[in-house]
Amino acid sequence: MAGRNAGTELELGWISKVHVNRPAVVRHAEQIKKWRTVKGNWQAAWLLKAVTCIDLTTLSGDDTPSNVHRLCFKAKHPIREDLLKALDMHDKGITVGAVCVYPARVTDAVNALKAAGCNIPVASVAAGFPSGQTPLETKLAEIKLAVEYGAREIDIVISRSLVLTGQWEGLYEEIRRCREACGEAHMKTILATGELGSLANVYKASMIAMMAGSDFIKTSTGKEVENATFPVGVVMMRAIKEFYWRTGNKVGFKPAGGIRTAKDAITWLMLVKEELGVEWLTPELFRLGASSLLEDIEKQIFYHVTGTHALQHDLAMA
Repeated sequence: MAGRNAGTELELGWISKVHVNRPAVVRHAEQIKKWRTVKGNWQAAWLLKAVTCIDLTTLSGDDTPSNVHRLCFKAKHPIREDLLKALDMHDKGITVGAVCVYPARVTDAVNALKAAGCNIPVASVAAGFPSGQTPLETKLAEIKLAVEYGAREIDIVISRSLVLTGQWEGLYEEIRRCREACGEAHMKTILATGELGSLANVYKASMIAMMAGSDFIKTSTGKEVENATFPVGVVMMRAIKEFYWRTGNKVGFKPAGGIRTAKDAITWLMLVKEELGVEWLTPELFRLGASSLLEDIEKQIFYHVTGTHALQHDLAMA
């Protein structure tokens, strides 16, 4: 990952001046949906870039060591070797950005990746995921355990009630203490934007999270009714841009939840390029939180290489 975000002191004056022009944001989001996607070799290149930015995720109640091991194998070999050879990309070390699991499965993931001889980081959700409705002491203990088990990235979730009631000092302190509990592990802060009430709150929560030292801000847990949307993405990325202008600190962005198709992935990449610039199009500053996205990307690459649609047995590991 990129260098850590040192954060800043809490500046409530900065937060109090926030205003979001919702109609303008929504109009821009509608235009994004109409963007033409790239084709041919350009599409394949964008899709391979998307693969390197995926946090390959399993967050199910029935997760077991065996399905985590399978996920880790797919993380190291996200696209079939013969397809990569056809694209002359077989020797470029293409893997996903990270493997994301619950704290109880971190050790399984770490051991599986170590046995596979790769250095893909393990990310763990923590801090009362997905609701955030647990005492702060419990959240901090969960973070510390996940780091102890070997997680190099921690995806925390905020207490939405602090945003909805305007308790910005409390939100800042909660995130700051979570950041301390992460130690050397990078911290992604999940805002659960679908439950924050307004785009202005999304912008304010984004700023507070970055002031408190978040290395990434993330849209959703994937468990809300509304997850990653383009209006929310625009607002969060413009907050990241303003924070960078003011502090010089680059904070990463991670949309998550509901991103299932190759076209979705390319559109998010294009949006990041437009709002933040090419320098953000790296796994160090951009991630896609997804569990089923990789399957569709591999199908599209299969079609690009072979000219035929993949049957189920063609991409069994997908």
